[in-house]
Amino acid sequence: MENPLLSPTRRPAQLAAFGRLLDVLDRLRLECPWDKKQTLASLRHLTIEETYELSDAILRQDLPDLKKELGDVLLHLVFYARIAAEQGAFDIADALNAQCEKLIYRHPHIYGDVQADDEAAVKRNWEQLKLKEKGNTGGVLGGVPISLPALIKAMRIQEKARGAGFDWDDPSQVWLKVQEELAEFGAEYGHGQPPADAAQAERATQEFGDLLFSLVNFARFAGINPEEALERTNRKFISRFQFLEASATRAGQALPDLTLAQMDEYWNQAKQAGH
Repeated sequence: MENPLLSPTRRPAQLAAFGRLLDVLDRLRLECPWDKKQTLASLRHLTIEETYELSDAILRQDLPDLKKELGDVLLHLVFYARIAAEQGAFDIADALNAQCEKLIYRHPHIYGDVQADDEAAVKRNWEQLKLKEKGNTGGVLGGVPISLPALIKAMRIQEKARGAGFDWDDPSQVWLKVQEELAEFGAEYGHGQPPADAAQAERATQEFGDLLFSLVNFARFAGINPEEALERTNRKFISRFQFLEASATRAGQALPDLTLAQMDEYWNQAKQAGH
């Protein structure tokens, strides 16, 4: 059975909805005191917040909320284009056409005669073509945003280096590197003992960064998204800790008064309950 949302007959409705959004924003920009005041800079932190809310909806697999958050992010995108148009720089049509041209250029295995039989080949082609584009003066790693969170930035750095042919041959080599970095961190940290001075603390910090970077590298080879894996663990910890708090409250106990053994008992109950 054909999915009606994927039918070509939906295109007029999709285009009409996009045009309606542009019309609504045009009116708000002219008549609403808040919308009239907004600038590229003032919207920036709001866009970051909306992006994280979109990410949360994805993690929760909450499709109704995802629909709402997609609309919020899309509003911001057309808002930026509207402001740019007011400044005579470009409008939303220019941005969308530029994106289409970039996608066509970077997919020569679809729009040209280049062969790409798997995902890895597509990524290599993408990175190589990106380097050839006008204005890319930062080299292979020039396209990695400085403000990316460190864990995601490590992933992108490694992916771009791989696209340029700089990578390990197999996962076993990466696992040995993880063990090496763990040993180096342990040596600087004193194998469980705090650093003796500021210089050792700095070396321990550097080695811990190297260890994290190598773990991200191994996750990439293992087909694990480290950002997603860590966020799952964060959410699991929150769920279990909240169970611990609630259990202590029901028992008439104040959390600061519990011994570690008592907390461990509640924690194990949380695990058994599926948290």
